[in-house]
Amino acid sequence: MSTSTDTPRGARKAQTYLPEAAAHEEILNFAEFMRKLEAHLAQHSSQAALVDPDGNGRPIPDGIFRVLEQVTNALAAGEGITVVPQGMTMTTQQAADFLGISRPTLVRLLEAGEIEYDKPGRHRRVRLEDLIDYQENFRAERRTKLRELQRANLDAKIQVGNPAEVRRRAELEAE
Repeated sequence: MSTSTDTPRGARKAQTYLPEAAAHEEILNFAEFMRKLEAHLAQHSSQAALVDPDGNGRPIPDGIFRVLEQVTNALAAGEGITVVPQGMTMTTQQAADFLGISRPTLVRLLEAGEIEYDKPGRHRRVRLEDLIDYQENFRAERRTKLRELQRANLDAKIQVGNPAEVRRRAELEAE
């Protein structure tokens, strides 16, 4: 018997869903329906709901609606979706694939201590939360450095002076 505190069936494993070619038109129609529903909900400050066969409605929490919308849009675009529980651990290859880097690069990051990992035996295991933390920190650091570079570039342009007096590198090298 299941209680409300039990983990839902299949919640601790990753599952990949690929769009079926035979259902492509149906997926596109559903994606269009979701866009119209989103617009309607935004205008009327209401909440989407599921209706069971007996006609009883149950509101869909906003977070779950967003997930459904994202999954629908990806499938309509012909992309697959993988649903991964947050506490899941991954192999180094799975983690590298998640980050979009090579496995040796991931191993260097692990060994440098930039991403936490466990090594219960001979193989490293990386938690999804640690990958997401690394990804968010990396993106924030990249944004900061790009802003600094942009400011430095603006400062350099300001120091150059009158644009009419600036010569091209080729002109300088020709002298």
